[in-house]
Amino acid sequence: MTHLDNVDSTPAQRWTFLLVISLGLLMVGLDNSILYTALPELRAQLGATDTQALWIINAYALVISGLLLGTGTLGDRIGHRLMFLIGLAIFGAASLAAAFAPGAWFLVAARGFLGLGAATMMPATLALIRLTFSDERERNTAIGVWASVAVVGAALGPVVGGLLLEFFWWGSVFLINVPVVVVALVATIAVAPPNMPNPARRWDALSSFYALLTLGSLVTAIKELSHPGGLLIAAVLLAALGAWLFARRQRRLDDPLLTFDIFRSRIFTGGVLAAGGAMFAVSGLELLTTQRFQMVLGYSPLEAGLLVIAVTLAAFPFSLLGGAVLHRVGFVPLIAGGFGAVAGGVGLATWAGSQGVLPLFVTGLALVGAGAGAIMSVSSTAIIGSAPVRRAGMAAGVESVSYEFGTLLSVAILGSLLPVLYALRARPGVELDGAAYDAAYFLILSIITAVAALFALLSAWCFRGNPRSAGATQ
Repeated sequence: MTHLDNVDSTPAQRWTFLLVISLGLLMVGLDNSILYTALPELRAQLGATDTQALWIINAYALVISGLLLGTGTLGDRIGHRLMFLIGLAIFGAASLAAAFAPGAWFLVAARGFLGLGAATMMPATLALIRLTFSDERERNTAIGVWASVAVVGAALGPVVGGLLLEFFWWGSVFLINVPVVVVALVATIAVAPPNMPNPARRWDALSSFYALLTLGSLVTAIKELSHPGGLLIAAVLLAALGAWLFARRQRRLDDPLLTFDIFRSRIFTGGVLAAGGAMFAVSGLELLTTQRFQMVLGYSPLEAGLLVIAVTLAAFPFSLLGGAVLHRVGFVPLIAGGFGAVAGGVGLATWAGSQGVLPLFVTGLALVGAGAGAIMSVSSTAIIGSAPVRRAGMAAGVESVSYEFGTLLSVAILGSLLPVLYALRARPGVELDGAAYDAAYFLILSIITAVAALFALLSAWCFRGNPRSAGATQ
């Protein structure tokens, strides 16, 4: 596949195509978090249990994480433009199924198919950017826009979900995807560069199955930690078996989904850790905050969504700024400093929330958004820029997995930890003990603060030497 570089296309064509890509990516990001404010309503309407509620959220990220590496290399084989179109079609059909789900487990399955559509689209979006923008600074800016859309989509999900629930039934949070899919399909056919497949590139479905088995078993094990038993043991054993089979399969393939030597690049590994760590913090903070303000303080879904919009408003400009100034200031100030801001923001929100000082709580959320925005744009540049062009699909898959895996772990760990901590503090016979719930909530926020501080140190180590651009790593 060749670049659609500055000789072959005009700036208007390149940036218009980026807008189309961003539409698809916006939907993927929204569906990561749009259920945060809709979850209480979903549980009431579908009679979902705690376990079903977590699977309704996690089925999406789980399928994305498990399939992304495979869809990235499949895109290299059949062409990333075609993959993007296929992903859009699957996403639209799954959205219709989810909107009219008759029960909780049906919705879990529909969310899984939504993940399949998203996993098909996501690597294609980033690989197409790499292949369309050959100029390094232009590409860094485009990746910054890409990361901004991903951040805004994930951060805006609770607001969009709350707004829709203010006027419509719960299925509207999925139905809204359908017109966007139609517009993106038509626009892609009209303005996207020609599909350029590479039939010599092989794709291995068995590797994707092993990856999905590993992650699915890992998530199940995390959810079962609160009540150990046979299922926990089986999940741990299956996760270990899946990981071993996956690694063994990659060593035997001539064209593997993942070559582990790609992680020998400190910058590549640092970018992966940074992307996952940022999403862990943001996803956990948003999920727990929207639930707390609805269930304990009586906020409506829209009010709870508007509360966390502070993350979005701060993330967008700082994500753009990160991509624009990377070549001047380097990775360490933006990524390590970004995690420092996230840790400080969550810490401030923890203190302000426990004292009931809402303006300072919102300020803490904004500080988290600013730090996460800078991290995400720069980590994407580190991952994509430090990988060879011949591994563009693989790097795009790993990059997307890092975001989704961060969300997946956040919901699985923190979502499972909250009811456990709450149960330890709640008074018997009380349906919802607000004081006990708040105690559990603020303890988990303290854990997020510690994780962000740890990632600040890890980032500083990975990016020591401070290369000033992704191009310096190639």
